[in-house]
Amino acid sequence: MKRKVLVIGLDCAAPQILFNQNLQLPVLSQLMREGIYGPLRSADPPITIPAWMVMSTGRDSGRLGLYGFRHRQDYSYHKIWIATSYSIKEKAVWDYIREAGGKSVLVGIPPSYPPKPVAGNLISCFITPSDDKEFTYPQELGEEIVSQFGPYLFDVKFRTDEKDKLLEDIYHMTRHRFKVLNYLIKSKPWDLFMFVEIGLDRIHHAFWKYMDREHHLYTPGNPYEEVIFDYYRELDRLVGELISQVDQETVIMVVSDHGAKRMKGAFCLNEWLIEEGYLVPKSRPTSPISFDQLEVDWSKTKAWGWGGYYARVFLNIAGREQQGIIPPEDYEREREILIQKIKNITGPQGEQWQTKIIKPQEYFDELKGDYPDLMVYFDDLYWRSAGTLGHGKMYLEENDTGPDDAVHDFNGIFILYDPQEKQGKTKQASILDIAPTILDKLGLPQPADFKGKVIS
Repeated sequence: MKRKVLVIGLDCAAPQILFNQNLQLPVLSQLMREGIYGPLRSADPPITIPAWMVMSTGRDSGRLGLYGFRHRQDYSYHKIWIATSYSIKEKAVWDYIREAGGKSVLVGIPPSYPPKPVAGNLISCFITPSDDKEFTYPQELGEEIVSQFGPYLFDVKFRTDEKDKLLEDIYHMTRHRFKVLNYLIKSKPWDLFMFVEIGLDRIHHAFWKYMDREHHLYTPGNPYEEVIFDYYRELDRLVGELISQVDQETVIMVVSDHGAKRMKGAFCLNEWLIEEGYLVPKSRPTSPISFDQLEVDWSKTKAWGWGGYYARVFLNIAGREQQGIIPPEDYEREREILIQKIKNITGPQGEQWQTKIIKPQEYFDELKGDYPDLMVYFDDLYWRSAGTLGHGKMYLEENDTGPDDAVHDFNGIFILYDPQEKQGKTKQASILDIAPTILDKLGLPQPADFKGKVIS
């Protein structure tokens, strides 16, 4: 491989902010000016897990069998499994690089805990419990990092009202990570250097209402109005330091897994399902509880839902679920009726919602793993799905599991800068296009089953 590729992953980077010329991001602006950039359509669902692996493998969520961080297990009502590095069965770009005799440095790409062997060096991602656990490959890399830079920081607790402390923690984590990145980029051999900084996602979720004048909880003149913009400027500075160490043979890509926008509120899906007669509790909760705490009369229940930035809806099918009641021959009819009812849900003032609903069996060419019966994006993702119930109302002004001001958006960002092919143009791309583009820049062949195209 004559060329190298540096992939700078900024989790949740939003095009409406990063591409704003008034923000004064000199480093990223120059990459845009001389490269190709634009919105990057995320995965379905547009969630951190699976989106980074959709990007890294060139395969969609259905092929990966990943529909979020947690999944139902064996059509159980309560058993779940959590996505880890061992959930990934498809080859990623670094596997193709290994087969070609190359090496990679990989830092923080979700999900990469527990660390699996790679040709090169790896530091695991934000799902790592702590650096007391094995968090690198090879194992001695962890000792090397901790001895030189102190305890490694994987994430921060971002759903908190202690905003000053959170801001301090995010900056500390990000600056610490970039110190490690600067060390690795100089000291380790690589053909692909790829990392993900999670701090941008955390700062969006924690501070969006202070910045966005259209947010229903925005207060003019608040002390955190510039926090998000200042952090983008800090990232720009840190990226500038990092890329100053690469040569003219190195292609630079800046990417995000999804975007962000203001959250209008949380919709209590399970409350609605109770009202519509789909979910039948043994007793109606009078204070907020999680769905797992609810005593359900499964002999009368047709459907229930999970919360998150999107909703997963499950039907109670006879012969599939332990106490299923919908005959299998009625599955499609019942599902279609439920889809139409969900599409008719309006906002708290009766406003029309732009709700999108996916039937996984029809949407994905291949469908693996424990997928839901319906994937629901309430009002174009502006409303998140509350999995809890017992609030005494259907619409919540705020997130039901701790402070959170932003939801995910379908479009993230990409910048492709090749110092040998300066272009200066904008275009739209898909998250499935990143893996083909990386392999193309390294002069490696494209797998026949890639759906994405090389960005050019």
